[in-house]
Amino acid sequence: MNLIRKILLAILAIALHPGVRAQDRPNILWIVSEDNTVLLGSYGDKFATTPNLDQFAKESIRYQNAFSTAPVCAPSRNTLITGMYPPSLGTEHMRSTYPSPSFVKFFPKYLREAGYYTTNNAKKDYNTTDQPDAWDESSNKATYKNRKPGQPFFAVFNLNVSHESSLHEPLPALKHDPEKVPLPPYHPATAELKHDWAQYYDKLEEMDRQFGKLLQELKDEGLAENTIVFYYADNGGVLARSKRFMYESGLHVPLIVHLPPKYAHLASQKQGSVSDRLVTFLDFAPTVLSLVDVKVPDYMQGGAFLGRQQKPEPPYAFGFRGRMDERIDMSRSVRDKKYRYIRNYLPNKIYGQYLEYLWRAPSVKSWEDLYKAGKLNAVQSKFWEPKPAEELFDVEADPHNIHNLAGDPKHKKELERLRKANAQWLRSYRDVGFIPEAIIYEIAKTTPLFDYARSGKYDLEKVIATADIATSRNASHAPALITALGDNDPVIRYWAATGLTVLKATSGKAALQKALKDQEVAVRIAAAEALYVTGTDKPGAIASLTDALKSDNPYARLQALNVLDLTGKDAAPAIADAERIAAQKAEMFDYDIRAAKVLLSNYKNSQ
Repeated sequence: MNLIRKILLAILAIALHPGVRAQDRPNILWIVSEDNTVLLGSYGDKFATTPNLDQFAKESIRYQNAFSTAPVCAPSRNTLITGMYPPSLGTEHMRSTYPSPSFVKFFPKYLREAGYYTTNNAKKDYNTTDQPDAWDESSNKATYKNRKPGQPFFAVFNLNVSHESSLHEPLPALKHDPEKVPLPPYHPATAELKHDWAQYYDKLEEMDRQFGKLLQELKDEGLAENTIVFYYADNGGVLARSKRFMYESGLHVPLIVHLPPKYAHLASQKQGSVSDRLVTFLDFAPTVLSLVDVKVPDYMQGGAFLGRQQKPEPPYAFGFRGRMDERIDMSRSVRDKKYRYIRNYLPNKIYGQYLEYLWRAPSVKSWEDLYKAGKLNAVQSKFWEPKPAEELFDVEADPHNIHNLAGDPKHKKELERLRKANAQWLRSYRDVGFIPEAIIYEIAKTTPLFDYARSGKYDLEKVIATADIATSRNASHAPALITALGDNDPVIRYWAATGLTVLKATSGKAALQKALKDQEVAVRIAAAEALYVTGTDKPGAIASLTDALKSDNPYARLQALNVLDLTGKDAAPAIADAERIAAQKAEMFDYDIRAAKVLLSNYKNSQ
């Protein structure tokens, strides 16, 4: 019977991949930590205690220029699982479930079709409609050990010990000394910040221990010589101004890949070396398919950096930010090996918008309190103030991204080069992030946003042009924005109203008042914000925002609540509707409920 079984397995292997025996195909193991940038000994952090990862790096390829596409988990994981850029799919906003086009497969499906056993332990969080059939197993008990004898596997293990929730409760005893912890220059040395940083380093040490345990388990199973191991983090983090923010601290991630000797030829450099290649999460799905010799689908937007289908190194790594939890924002970023460029499309919003989940860490409030007391320097204060339209940082000279060079004539050439790269990228993948989410929500009921962007209904060139002038802080654009309020396209009208908010332009009062009757609720809310911010019609603005809270569109309600949170006592007419929203049964991702509770708290405090 054993002989017959072996023969059948051999036949199956040949059928699945002619010319390659199943046992010759590499296993792939992903070990993914949560919410940490390159705070590891192997990346030069002398305060970190990460012996297992440091040793692993010595035996592997360490990538020093690896980046998440988004500084938060769900959108970045959408990139990983699809091999596509979320702003091209309409999946950039945190914890949304807008559908992907029908041709997009979660890439483990291709592995299953090629005979691989695919297993995920256990986080998904893919920010789109799930495809459960991508996995043979997906649970907190999932393991490659359940595969058939000789079957190759692709296994993911998620280590959540370093997740930001690990800082919500201060620990009484720490291994890392809060008085010795290195603080970035943008963080004041409050007791809470020092404690949270030290506690975070403790969590990284435990993450390293768990990583070592998984690696040892692989060796104990006798699989180390047949398994390619990836270690990386799902985004940067985790204290305020890292996770969710477009800096190195939010987007720069560790990536270490080990190829055992029999597969070393699948890499272009030796184990134990350091690669300066630019790598982003767009490249991970193509790379896995390339390593196991499965054809990379043409629709994937990244390029393999290992395996038989390697692509040339890209010149730039692109990143994005959309809505994070209950707060609306929009930025795009371009990174080469020396500079990071950031384009902020809602510069009127401060960096440090209140997020209920982020504020659970004691350190955030301690930082905010010092700002309100006027006790911070300019670098530490910046987080609590509105953004410039553009930011440019020399990452080599300024790893913490605190010196904005966008206005420096000496860096004009680099600014223009990266600005152009951003503009080309937006257009090449038809970025739908310029569409307000309240409109995305309605479109997605019938059409994936990727398809909508190619339907002829999305005038991307005109939208980007309007968004550019709306957010440039150039007062000379006010007349053009007022004219654009009469455009046939509601997305154009939205950006026109938003631009008048950014400029605080009082000249647009009549056109904005007319826009309060716009057929599109997202435009009415944007017009109300402009009227309120400019002080030209606060009663009309509050009335329109209050009416928007009655909408059956949750993202219209959320957009209105974001504006109402700026109005203090003036929000009184909207409080009854906010109470009604807050009283609803909250599911995990009902961000309008969360925002309503924040508004009620702030309104109470304003009395």
